[in-house]
Amino acid sequence: MQDLVLLGGGHAHAIALRLFGITPLPGVRLTLISENFETAYSGMLPGHVAGIYSHEGCHIDLNELAKFAKAQVFVDQAIGLDLQANQVFCGNHPPLPFDVLSIDIGSTPHLPAGLVGMDRVIPAKPVHHFLEQWRSLLHTVAQQRDRPLQLGIVGGGAGGVELALNMQRRLQDLLKAAEKPLSNISLHLLHRGSQLLPRHPPWVGDRVHQIFEHRGIQLHLNETVHTVKLPHVRCVSGFELQCDYLFWVTQATAPKWLGAAGLAVNDAGFLLVDNTLRSLSHPHIFAVGDIATMVNHPRPKAGVFAVRQGKPLVENFRRLVQGQPLKPFHPQKRYLSLIGTADDQAIAVWGKLSGQSKWFWQWKDHLDRQFMQRFKNLPDS
Repeated sequence: MQDLVLLGGGHAHAIALRLFGITPLPGVRLTLISENFETAYSGMLPGHVAGIYSHEGCHIDLNELAKFAKAQVFVDQAIGLDLQANQVFCGNHPPLPFDVLSIDIGSTPHLPAGLVGMDRVIPAKPVHHFLEQWRSLLHTVAQQRDRPLQLGIVGGGAGGVELALNMQRRLQDLLKAAEKPLSNISLHLLHRGSQLLPRHPPWVGDRVHQIFEHRGIQLHLNETVHTVKLPHVRCVSGFELQCDYLFWVTQATAPKWLGAAGLAVNDAGFLLVDNTLRSLSHPHIFAVGDIATMVNHPRPKAGVFAVRQGKPLVENFRRLVQGQPLKPFHPQKRYLSLIGTADDQAIAVWGKLSGQSKWFWQWKDHLDRQFMQRFKNLPDS
């Protein structure tokens, strides 16, 4: 009996658990280590912030998935690895042994050291911490509807843009229901670049800029945050913003204990894997999702790639256990990006093509709900 340990409850591991439940792998004892019993689906998270989707509607129940796959579950945070003894160190359990390990723990925004743990500075990940803070903020607004509130968001990529638009919708709905002035809430987005959404065609950033202007979201381009001492946020340029809460949605980073354990990582700390999703330094360790970087196929840190890795990951587990050559995985070169604009429309981007319509939102909503149904209605083994 070999121990296969899935470390992290990301999208690829959720798909792997579902596939193991449908077709079990003989001779393998399956274990899941996750910080939570559930994991948020990133595609629906902005809609949940806006109040479009319920908590249950956009979260995958990892406990039910693990039962379906006949896997044991440890709800804990990994804090280190012993690659000589093949053990995972956790915060609240004894070391857990493994023969094969797969890592899918996601990433977190790069929060400067001085801001870690600072009250009312809220990173977008880990998601469960962000949602706890968001619910607390909504409660504060509901209790003090006459109080003016200024919110800041740092980061002008897709995550920061969608968060700004959907936060504004939810807060305005809250004030409208109480018949309070919408001017009580002001929203600011700070971005160090000269244009929003730099990974997309210029039209997309320009269009979002227009939407921000139309909806009264204050945009501050070419501004790099230097120091934060709320309510004061100071930038390198000398610009100063006052805000009550600051949300951090910047470039992703990885925990340092991965590289400290001896695994091959890049300069940002992400695990380096080959075409079969195996670690470059340790062939019995796999990595998928945001925490992994394919050296031959570098891609942005986006869920659209993680969901494609679940099936080839399971296939290579089977091949490894059965002593067969592993099969290479080739991620898509072009991918569809759908950015919800929080008004029942979405912007679609495919290569150099882009556009905005209600139909794109309906399409995105359909695809996201369809994805979640895989985990709500589990098939027979």
